[in-house]
Amino acid sequence: MVYLEEPGRTYSRCTVCRLIHLHAEYRPRPLAEVRRYLEHRNDGADPGYVAFLRRLADPVCAVVPVGARGLDCGCGPAPVLSDLLTASGRPTAAYDPLFFPDDTLFDTQYDFVTCSEVVEHAHDPAALFQRLADVVRPGGTIGVMTRLYGVEAPFARWWYRRDPTHVCFYDADTMRWIAGHRGWTLSLPAPHVALFTTAA
Repeated sequence: MVYLEEPGRTYSRCTVCRLIHLHAEYRPRPLAEVRRYLEHRNDGADPGYVAFLRRLADPVCAVVPVGARGLDCGCGPAPVLSDLLTASGRPTAAYDPLFFPDDTLFDTQYDFVTCSEVVEHAHDPAALFQRLADVVRPGGTIGVMTRLYGVEAPFARWWYRRDPTHVCFYDADTMRWIAGHRGWTLSLPAPHVALFTTAA
């Protein structure tokens, strides 16, 4: 169902899961995506960026024991989140299809997986969540951080959708639908953070 039309952009919202997605013809090409990602300033020496990532790291650490092994999926050019989790006693590998493209990391299973500011870029979110499910052990944790629409401003005026690489947008009901559809449990421990526990 078409949700918003404006010059150069059309969005639809699923009537079942409430996911809002940008129509395919308006999505950025791969080279444009890479150029945009290179503009990000992801620096582990930046206290503001570290504090931002702690919004996901801290809730994950609250439910995942020390010694658990994890994978940060979509870390970007700097594996800051995986470094934070590893420093907490939870060794975490870093994967990114552009900057750390080691697909052998998906040949094993992990106690937890994190995705910070990743799912909004997914052109096929169902495939992304399936890939996460495939590498998490039964009863494991999937931690997702993405801005949820409807919290900060009406969608038409929302700053977050203005990033040309953001093509899918979730609300809390979307996260609940994903959990129910997959037989997972869900908690929403912090703003814009979803923690899924996979079926044991």
